[in-house]
Amino acid sequence: MNQLIYPRERTLGIVTLVLGVIVWLALIVGTFGGALIALLFGFLLYLFIQSTLIAHIKGNGVELSELQFPDLYRQFTDCCEKLQIKSRPQAYILNGNGGLNAFATKFLGTQYVVLMTDVVDAMDEHDDGVSFYIGHELGHLRMKHISGGLLRWPALWLPLLGAAYSRARESTCDRHGLACCKSPEGAARALSALAAGVERWKKLDVEAYLKQSSHSSGFWMSFHELTAGYPWLTKRAARVMDIEASMPKRNSFSYLLAAFIPFAGRLGSGFGVLILVYIIGVLAAVAIPSYQQYTIKSELAATIIYSQSARDALGHYYLNNKKIPDSLNVAGIQSELIDGSLMSLDHNMVLTISTKRGELIFTPAADAEGNIIWGCMNGKGLSPEQLPPSCISVEIK
Repeated sequence: MNQLIYPRERTLGIVTLVLGVIVWLALIVGTFGGALIALLFGFLLYLFIQSTLIAHIKGNGVELSELQFPDLYRQFTDCCEKLQIKSRPQAYILNGNGGLNAFATKFLGTQYVVLMTDVVDAMDEHDDGVSFYIGHELGHLRMKHISGGLLRWPALWLPLLGAAYSRARESTCDRHGLACCKSPEGAARALSALAAGVERWKKLDVEAYLKQSSHSSGFWMSFHELTAGYPWLTKRAARVMDIEASMPKRNSFSYLLAAFIPFAGRLGSGFGVLILVYIIGVLAAVAIPSYQQYTIKSELAATIIYSQSARDALGHYYLNNKKIPDSLNVAGIQSELIDGSLMSLDHNMVLTISTKRGELIFTPAADAEGNIIWGCMNGKGLSPEQLPPSCISVEIK
């Protein structure tokens, strides 16, 4: 059954699993276990939402059985046997309200395959059609795509990687759908209904449709596929017709742009761009204030260096004359620094430097040997967090 697995899925699955586990461990350690609490709440939320879905399916859908739509049930059981699925999921039909779709899900150990009525009705004249959709959804369950998402979740948002893994899974499931069909063309026609609609798929020229995959090598088509969770439908149809078929190479430059777009699942590249904008906004909200603080600290650190000679001169004056100078001029000190900051002196020889960011205050003190040392603190317009490391307080004696 290994031929049913798209070659890249195993590699991408291992990479996303390893990265996801590493991120989870980092979050748990970094938050001192707080991430486990978040996981618990997330699991409870999942139970509530998933229980709502399952209740809707069971309360409104029709369960397939030997008595209820036996023709569909026979296709379902035949597909389970072809895929060697011994523990059969529960199968339901649900009103699709116009949507051509099917899906698989799981809740508390029980697996479900749900076919929308529109898919079943569209395939009414295609005896192989429903089998493809059944096989595709059984592929998700057989490969444990649904239950393996939590550990990988942190890595699935990564640009290129998350989308590539999602596309690989879908290609694997298309192979499962193909295995349940009588012919590759039958599988391709079942897929084409997603493009041509409920009626028109019957008149579709499959060969001509497959040739459309050649359009996917353009820049924008390559970009949007690289950020999407599904391969282009023309490619999917071509691959079920021939699993060894070579696909057109994507535009190389599209990878450069796609590398900046987080994977947003089925919401598409547009939502991925919104996520990118949000991430940039969050980073900016953190980085801009930090950069501003860094800039202020750098400017104040320079001011402290520029004013060092003034403090030295005041210290020498006091030690030589045993008194505090009446002004900076008396001590031979200019009041303006080279950065434009202005200095002033009070009767206690406290030196105040008025910078464009706020005030730095230097207070003299004597060390054990009688030398003058200076303590630094913030004044008007500055907070302690804005002071550079070179601005330190000293004990005044």
